[in-house]
Amino acid sequence: MITNARVLQPEFIPGEVKHRDAEVSHLSDTLRPIATNEGHPTPSFLTGPPGAGKTCIARHTVTQLRENVVDLNHQYVNCWEKYSRFKTLYAVLDGINETLDIHRQSTPRDELLDRLRAYDGPHYVVILDEVDQLQDKDVLYDLHRTPNLTLILIANREEDVFSFLDERLRSRLQSCVRIKFGQYNLSELVAILRDRAQWGLEPGVIDDDGLEKIANHAAGDARVAIGILRNATQFAVQNDHDEITNDVIRNAVPEAIAEVQQETTERLTDDQQIIYEIITGHDGIRSGDLYDEYCTRVKNPKTQRTMRNYLTKLEQYDLIRSEGNTKDRRYHPVT
Repeated sequence: MITNARVLQPEFIPGEVKHRDAEVSHLSDTLRPIATNEGHPTPSFLTGPPGAGKTCIARHTVTQLRENVVDLNHQYVNCWEKYSRFKTLYAVLDGINETLDIHRQSTPRDELLDRLRAYDGPHYVVILDEVDQLQDKDVLYDLHRTPNLTLILIANREEDVFSFLDERLRSRLQSCVRIKFGQYNLSELVAILRDRAQWGLEPGVIDDDGLEKIANHAAGDARVAIGILRNATQFAVQNDHDEITNDVIRNAVPEAIAEVQQETTERLTDDQQIIYEIITGHDGIRSGDLYDEYCTRVKNPKTQRTMRNYLTKLEQYDLIRSEGNTKDRRYHPVT
């Protein structure tokens, strides 16, 4: 049944993307000076809801650029995982093989920055995904000032990044090229799934009706849609089915959604994890009570403003939901 399992994995970057031609063209135009040696590209800022293709398009476009530029370095950094200044700089230096003698416990952070500023190799494109999760956003200023380095920033919402920047950094990044991604509609998700099925499954394993049912369950999120297709395929193989039926899809949906949720919760920072655990332990908790309980669990609690940013992130990824106005808002876990 499966001819290429790799195309069903979330990290797979297709050589051809569907329904994002305008976004690919916009980002390619922004990066074109690298290929034509006509100066330094303006940083790019990709925004849109989870599962809208931002990461896929950024990595796809850089891969396409590499085919036209022989000498080009690039690095992808997930700032939800590499959220500290040290971790971010380390990941960026790792993309140019400059971390061999760096010790995580003893090497000063300034040495990492000095080493990056001394970089004189080929043009370097750095994708910073989930950039709003950076604890020290001043690192953006340092990266922006690094010669021969071009930034591609990715976040769900622009305000989640810019509202936490000081005036100096805000003015620097105000000139970013904005590329906004909308949520996929049903027919677009079906087209994406059809490609994955053609690339990874034997002919006739699933028809368009089945793909549409998967897309309906995914509610515009390509990550969820591909996850359902992957789980449905695995279920069919394990049970010796020749095709992916409606019953197979129905059985695959809960596990696929749970997988996406689990992947997200595993990326939470320690503080976000504690906040999430508090919410899941209550059948609705007011924001003030949430903050008070959070403060009792950690030695150095973040500010209420930072906690609100965390709560927004958890809502964006469908881990929690809120109800009520700002003054009397309650938070509930999504089950």
